[in-house]
Amino acid sequence: MGSRMDEENHIDEDDNDNDAKFKSKNLKAERKRRKKLSSRQLELRSIMNKATIITDAITYIEQLKNSVEELSNQLLQMEATTFDEEKIKLKEIHDEQETKKWGIIPEAEVHVNNICGTKLWIRIVLQKKRGALTKLMEGISLLGIDLNDTSITTSSGAVLFTTFGEGIRGGLPDAGQMKKYLLEIMRSI
Repeated sequence: MGSRMDEENHIDEDDNDNDAKFKSKNLKAERKRRKKLSSRQLELRSIMNKATIITDAITYIEQLKNSVEELSNQLLQMEATTFDEEKIKLKEIHDEQETKKWGIIPEAEVHVNNICGTKLWIRIVLQKKRGALTKLMEGISLLGIDLNDTSITTSSGAVLFTTFGEGIRGGLPDAGQMKKYLLEIMRSI
């Protein structure tokens, strides 16, 4: 009997050792698996963080690209406007040189004559400038003159403006006074 007990104890001890070895092997494998899972989760988080950073960077770069395009378009428009303005100024300078070449001095070319007491005949030669004719006509209407039979001719940078005018409120200043007013308007242009 003693030997049977020894055998059972020996078997139990072997079983316990086997269980311990089996459990130990499982524990080691489980720890190794958990450690591997944990490291892969960390890698995945890292990749996801990198992906988020890259996505944000791409979005920011696209916004910058759009801003650059908008600013470039604005700059081109400003340059085109400046170029057009410079072109107009050069044309005006050229026209002014042409008028001087032909002996036309716009400020001195104002003639006003009374006709029939209630009408004026006005003849003005002025330098061709943007908006000059409009300002001249506004000035004449502010003087209380209604324009009739107006003729405008342009040539070599000069404008010949002739018209008949009547006083809107009945009275007209004399021709000399009207010439002074028109010369002042011409100087302001």
